[in-house]
Amino acid sequence: MDRRTALTWSLVSGAVGGLSAATPKPFAAAAARGPRADFFPNVTLRTHDNQPVRFYDDLIHGKIVVLSFMVALCTDGLCPLQTHNLVQVQKLLGESVGREIFIYSITLQPELDTPKMLQRYAQAFGIKPGFWLLTGKPADIELLRRKLGYVDLDPVVDADKTQHTGMLRYGNEALDRWGACPALMNPQQIAQYILWMEPPGKA
Repeated sequence: MDRRTALTWSLVSGAVGGLSAATPKPFAAAAARGPRADFFPNVTLRTHDNQPVRFYDDLIHGKIVVLSFMVALCTDGLCPLQTHNLVQVQKLLGESVGREIFIYSITLQPELDTPKMLQRYAQAFGIKPGFWLLTGKPADIELLRRKLGYVDLDPVVDADKTQHTGMLRYGNEALDRWGACPALMNPQQIAQYILWMEPPGKA
């Protein structure tokens, strides 16, 4: 285990304190499915507080979302930096996170990153409600990875899960408006990109 991995594990395994993570709820007020609703797999995942959620129905339907992939025991140090950056984005967006805007990080190692492991990771980074870490069945995670475009044309590179953690996808599902940016971009710039996803005329 190298120094970065050891540091990451020490943060995760030593986390303490109270994390209040409300479970994502179905978007009951949505009048209609988005223009590409059938494109998104409606697989069942589990949040870091071990609650089952459906990817389309519960997590993205009618919402503005930020999507990324990560691993809890990151070997190159990128995932902790990415998570820290997203926590800063959450702070900048304030109370809108968990209401109109939702942040989701999906593990690429579901066989290792159980809900319990992800909960400790969330505690270590001070993740608050509106930002969920997600795990699930390996086949479902792989389907989501491919559907969301985290794929490299080189099969050798594509098989290396560390190659899929450097970009964010963000979008407004109801309007089918999507974009992407580096996960380590300035948090203020990321927050601005996300706010551009809001419907015209919304404060």
